[in-house]
Amino acid sequence: KMMSRSTHGLLLLFVIGQVSAFYLPGVSPRNYDYGEDVNLKVNKLDSVRTQLPYDYYSLPFCHPDKITPSAENLGEVLSGDKIENSLYKISMKLIESCKILCRKTYGKHELQQFEAKIRDEYHVNWIVDNLPAATKYYTEEIGEDGSEGTYESHYLKGFPLGYVATDEDPEPDTTAGTAYVHNHARLVLFYHEDMDSFNGFRIVAFEVEAYSVKHQVDGNWDGLQTKLKTCTPLNPVRRSQAPQPVSGTESEEIIWSYDVQWESSPIKWASRWDVYFKMTDSKVHWFSIINSIAVVLFLSAMVAMIVTRTLHRDLLRYNSPEEREEAQEETGWKLIHGDVFRPPAFAHGLCVLVGTGYQLIGMSIVTLFFAVLGFLSPANRGGLMTSMLLLFVLMGIFAGFASTFLGKIFGLEDWRKTSFVTSVCFPGIAFGVFFILNAMVWGEASSGAVPFGTLIALLVLWFGMNVPLVYIGAYISSKRPPLELPMKVKVHPREIPEQVWYAQAPFLALLGGILPFAACFIEIFFIMSSVWMHQFYYMFGFLFIVFIILTITCAEISIVATYFQLCYEDYHWWWRSFCTSGFSAIYLFLYSIMYYYTKMRIDHFVSSALYFGYMSLISLGFFVLTGTIGFSATFFFVHKIYSSVKVD
Repeated sequence: KMMSRSTHGLLLLFVIGQVSAFYLPGVSPRNYDYGEDVNLKVNKLDSVRTQLPYDYYSLPFCHPDKITPSAENLGEVLSGDKIENSLYKISMKLIESCKILCRKTYGKHELQQFEAKIRDEYHVNWIVDNLPAATKYYTEEIGEDGSEGTYESHYLKGFPLGYVATDEDPEPDTTAGTAYVHNHARLVLFYHEDMDSFNGFRIVAFEVEAYSVKHQVDGNWDGLQTKLKTCTPLNPVRRSQAPQPVSGTESEEIIWSYDVQWESSPIKWASRWDVYFKMTDSKVHWFSIINSIAVVLFLSAMVAMIVTRTLHRDLLRYNSPEEREEAQEETGWKLIHGDVFRPPAFAHGLCVLVGTGYQLIGMSIVTLFFAVLGFLSPANRGGLMTSMLLLFVLMGIFAGFASTFLGKIFGLEDWRKTSFVTSVCFPGIAFGVFFILNAMVWGEASSGAVPFGTLIALLVLWFGMNVPLVYIGAYISSKRPPLELPMKVKVHPREIPEQVWYAQAPFLALLGGILPFAACFIEIFFIMSSVWMHQFYYMFGFLFIVFIILTITCAEISIVATYFQLCYEDYHWWWRSFCTSGFSAIYLFLYSIMYYYTKMRIDHFVSSALYFGYMSLISLGFFVLTGTIGFSATFFFVHKIYSSVKVD
């Protein structure tokens, strides 16, 4: 039976892992007729060095007479997206060469704007048929025998605004240290055609090849019909041509141009996002996840076996009529039965944290459920952030119920006070940090600054939905009878023996936090790369598996630490069970510091403040979530073992 269960469990994990590659696009496919207009929309400029997005037209690009913003959801606004129309003209399957967008003469100040963004390594983001523009690059896959393998293509979101010439990798006709802007874009669009399934053509990929070229006019300027010496249908723009500088001069005349190429593709519309999700280190990802699961399951099995056998022996000894009198004279967890359910210090604070923890757990489970099913596809831009925010608000009913339920166990009569603090504590901290960071971003004139109207909408969600739902959950819980505890609390607290150093709370909490963090730090790396390195993340199947492993690990490490604590006759287990698993957040924050210095190249104060501000907030949420898991499992464990012993 054990072998059969293990086999079924492994098959289930494998199936869930495979789900990570499946998604529902979220929008219906668009069929284009031959020659039909295809809209190209511009999005924000972003950089991994500054983490500050800017509106595309914050730089003096060619722009239409009337700039029309697209409707955006809450998630898009919070992430700094700003989608607008453009001058680019694209028609289905019509090839264009050397199309002139506009000619502009820039002064020193405007050139400095371009130069500053190029030196900060900003990328341009465009959208065609809801697909983001991507730069294709190749990685060499080494064969299993160490021989040279094939080259595999990958997509990098967006394309560079320009580049700075260097001595190490000199470009033709460039000067080291000079910034050059990409003023020519070759748009490569891939379409899929299937006459048996649908009429027309569907766009399945959008690549951009960016070039810098100092255009020369062939003859007189004739508006958009002008002929160029540096670009013709027979001699398109190449890397070897003299680039367009934006530094070192007082003024520059820049001609912006583009090509449009169409290529047929066998990729179906439902699979068109797959190339964006392709990972350069997929094997490392797979092996790391499997290794993490194997190690954690092995340790969990060992811990569970030790606790089960030891606890079983204790119960037999305590409940045996022959040994009961002798057992009462020994040390052990039974001797503190009259104090083990004594309410802890700062009981209100623990109720608030546990209630908020259940709110975060509920949000995480529902979000992962819909993400694994594919409803939070990147095609629904901003959908993930919007869903998490709304689910957190809706889960307020569980926060109120849990905090009041625990408060009744502690004998706290004022459930309204506990509910109020639960509804404003974590959301208030989150909103306060967000407001301060948003003010700093606003001072940088970034499009990432959330407008005042959105701040009002967040406050409405908080006080108009979250707070009432917390009170509703608390009211429902207050009408239920309190949980009956198996042991009565004595009037006078028992004196706790002096504890050895390795049984002290700080040591056990720091030691216990290692294992939960070890269960998920590989996935944390990929999530952080997605957030801070602007990469796509859609491995929710893996994340779901890791969340299960994290839950098991938090529960078991807290139970084990509490059991040995009770064996040392220390009944102050309430807070310690929460902190044992919750202290994994300390390792998360320490890891974020290491990630900052090893992976990030941030040299702006506001950007560093954004990074550490949001990572502190994430670490706090991780502390509350993992602590609640450990506390809940430990409470069930303690309640169970003391219900199993006989007390005279």
